[in-house]
Amino acid sequence: MTAAALDVPIDTEAIRRTIHEDGIIGCKGAFSREWVEQLREDVEAAFEEAQSREGGSVGRGPNRYYVEIHPEALRGFVDLVDHPWVRATCEAILGPDYKIVEVGFDIPFEGAKNQPWHRDFPAPKETTEEGRLTSLAFNVTCVDTEEDMGPFEIAPGTHWDKGEEFNHGMFPLKKEYGRFEERAVRKYPQMGDISARSALTVHRGTKNESTKSRPVLVLGVDAPGAGNDEHHDLAVTRTYWENLPQRVRDHLACPIVDELTPITQKHTIEGLVMGEA
Repeated sequence: MTAAALDVPIDTEAIRRTIHEDGIIGCKGAFSREWVEQLREDVEAAFEEAQSREGGSVGRGPNRYYVEIHPEALRGFVDLVDHPWVRATCEAILGPDYKIVEVGFDIPFEGAKNQPWHRDFPAPKETTEEGRLTSLAFNVTCVDTEEDMGPFEIAPGTHWDKGEEFNHGMFPLKKEYGRFEERAVRKYPQMGDISARSALTVHRGTKNESTKSRPVLVLGVDAPGAGNDEHHDLAVTRTYWENLPQRVRDHLACPIVDELTPITQKHTIEGLVMGEA
């Protein structure tokens, strides 16, 4: 099975410029549809496992869940993190010593509501004072996104907002929503597409009016010292580690264990606010 489309153009300067200006960039047709079908199977199996135990998933609003998983849950993990466009994007924004800190997925089901506008965590001083981005979130859709499936909505350029007036540094006040709605762009990725964004770019999931779920894989990557690994529980088994390409190991700074412990999702302020919304 071919994982990567060989003719994906890689223009590092364009990647750097687009993320700097917009806070998000997409790459069409990075993976084959067959690869994405396998990814969806793995995501659905992981969701079923997570729902079978307490703390396996966390709510992100009505009928919307987030689950963090270990790399081994995905047969295509190496294909994803070693994709030339993913590597080029990480290096262009975060430097050559970037670290993978999070693997998870978000699933809005039928009846999911509009989320409040938000960023994934408060802006660090490296961004507000030095104008430097220290993390990226990659998203891979597991389905062809349609208008009624609650597309992801993002307000380009808002990753540079200091956010001092945001609730918890993450949630803009409702009186400011007009500004984000004016800028808002809805994304309709198809199977095989991947995007990279600054987690600080203000965004939201929209209401899912279809009968279908819209699972999206999330890959979180840090620049050295960003510290987001403290909020995640990524681990790999020794056997898995030994079989990883060195180029992938170089970017995984997680515990190597004899046996994996299923991840208990952390109850964050994001989850609480989303739940209220």
